[in-house]
Amino acid sequence: MYVETVIDADMDVLWERTQNPARHQSWDLRFTSISYLPRTEGEPQRFRYATRLLPLLWIAGTGVSAGERQRPDGTRVSALRFASGHPLSLLAEGSGYWRYVPGPTGVRFLTGYDYRPRWGRCGALADRLVFRPLMGWATAWSFDRLRLWCERGIHPRAALGRALGECAARLALPLAALVASPAALVASPAAPLALAAGIAVLAVLLPPLPGTPAARRCRRTPSGRVGPPRLLTTLEPSCPRSSTRTWEPTSVVCTPRSGAASPSGSTTAKPVSGAERWSGSATGPSS
Repeated sequence: MYVETVIDADMDVLWERTQNPARHQSWDLRFTSISYLPRTEGEPQRFRYATRLLPLLWIAGTGVSAGERQRPDGTRVSALRFASGHPLSLLAEGSGYWRYVPGPTGVRFLTGYDYRPRWGRCGALADRLVFRPLMGWATAWSFDRLRLWCERGIHPRAALGRALGECAARLALPLAALVASPAALVASPAAPLALAAGIAVLAVLLPPLPGTPAARRCRRTPSGRVGPPRLLTTLEPSCPRSSTRTWEPTSVVCTPRSGAASPSGSTTAKPVSGAERWSGSATGPSS
C-alpha cells in the first residue's frame, strides 16, 4: 500500500508532528492512541497502539520502530513493525515506513506498508474487498489532514469538524430538493427523484473545499521505484505470539500503462537474529 503527498512546511515541524506519539494520534485516523514503552539508550522504540471501533470496543496491538533523522542525502526515514493479538483484529502483523524527501515545493512525505490478514480465506476476501481499500483511504485522508495542519495551521480536530460539516451539507442537498417540491413529488415522483439523484451525484463529484481534508489530493501510486528502507530489516518482529516470520512492505514499481507509528529521534536498531525475513520486494530494501 502506498500514499504520498507534498507538504510545504519545515522538515523539523513535519518530523515532530509525525514522530511525537501525541501529535501523531491527533491527525491519523488509523489510531486512537499511541504510547511509548520504556527503553534503554540505543534500542529501538517499542510502543502500544489502540483503535476505538465502538464506544466500548478497542482493538489494541504492539510495535517496534526506529528512525534516521540525519542522512547524507538530506532525507529522513522511519520504519516500524506492528502486530495485534486481538481476536477481532483482521490485521495480524505487518510493517511499514515513512520517507521525508526535501524538494523545491516542500517535503515529499510518503509511506509504504503491508500486513498479513487473519481469518483464512474469509479474512483475505474481507481484506481485499473492504478493509484494504478503507485503510488506503484513511491513510490518504490523514496525510491531507496533516498537510492542512502544517501548511495552514488548521488543527486536526478543526479539520475533522470541517469534513463532517461538509459531508452533512452534501447529504442535505438532495433532501432539500425533495422537500422543496412536495406537490411535484406526489403528482409525478420521477422528476423530483431524478433531480435529487442528479444533485447527489454533483455533491459527490464536486471537490472538497480547500480547508477540508480529502484523500483524492494524495498520490496513491509511486512515480518510480520505491522500496522499504534497510532500516526496516534491522527491526525485530513485534508479535503477540511466538513467530519467526516477519512481514515487509513490497517494493512498488510504477510502469506506464499501455494505450500509486512512529519513532522519535534517531536510533540504531539491533539486527534480527535467527528470524526468517519475508519480503515481496524484487529488488530488496533500499537505503
